[in-house]
Amino acid sequence: MTSFKKYIDRLKSQYAREITALITGASSGMGLLYAKYLAEADCNILIVSNQEKELHEVADNIRKEFGVNVIARYQDLSQEDAAQHLFDYCKKENVIIDILINNAGMFFFHELDDEYHKKMELMLNLHVMTPSKMSRLFGDEMKKRGFGHIVLVSSMAARLPFPGITTYSATKAYLKSFGKSLYYEMCDYGVGVTTVCPGAIATPLYKLNPKLLKLGVRIGLIGTPQWLVKKALKGMFRKKMIVAPGFMNIYLPPLLAILPKRLVNFIWRKVK
Repeated sequence: MTSFKKYIDRLKSQYAREITALITGASSGMGLLYAKYLAEADCNILIVSNQEKELHEVADNIRKEFGVNVIARYQDLSQEDAAQHLFDYCKKENVIIDILINNAGMFFFHELDDEYHKKMELMLNLHVMTPSKMSRLFGDEMKKRGFGHIVLVSSMAARLPFPGITTYSATKAYLKSFGKSLYYEMCDYGVGVTTVCPGAIATPLYKLNPKLLKLGVRIGLIGTPQWLVKKALKGMFRKKMIVAPGFMNIYLPPLLAILPKRLVNFIWRKVK
């Protein structure tokens, strides 16, 4: 049993109904962990992903393992109208979303050019437009009920505007600013908004060498996804504004901020 069950049980008792969480990007990685930890805490879940086969496999496995209600919704959240379609689906099916975890994301390391223009557009929609619209649409319903939790997954990269991650760091900076402002707007309505800013996490998203990932975890520079998601959920239930755990979050951004421009240019020319 995870330590989160007491939170879900308290909410179920307080509102006399089942509690449901919507998790985007839940077919793998940290999204899958959010789904598992909440399901283990006896929370029903609606999981969304653009990986249809993996999504339904995850849904079947979670139902069998934890015995909660799991809805699998195949959808491409990088599309302009994705948030509205998902909200309309929930209204039509009478699915009340108490916890919204905007986890879906993508990553590429490359300078902006014609070849990567489409990826830039997809990232802007996935990281900026869709979570903003979903937070507004589902947040309005939460405000009416006087209860809810919204999680936005930003990154330590929000503080690192470096070449190669131009769009990624900018979108993560947007999410951090958006989340902090929304926190104040929603707190008087009983709705918590928590922005998660992971440091270095051992996840396939960044396509790092597996040996380097293992070494980083072993020496404490890189956190595990399990560690990060537990920290994020704990902060969410406590309605913390920002969750930014880890050694790298404390020391790396200030160190990189003082690098001379010439050195940054030199490093970029070597790695691109």
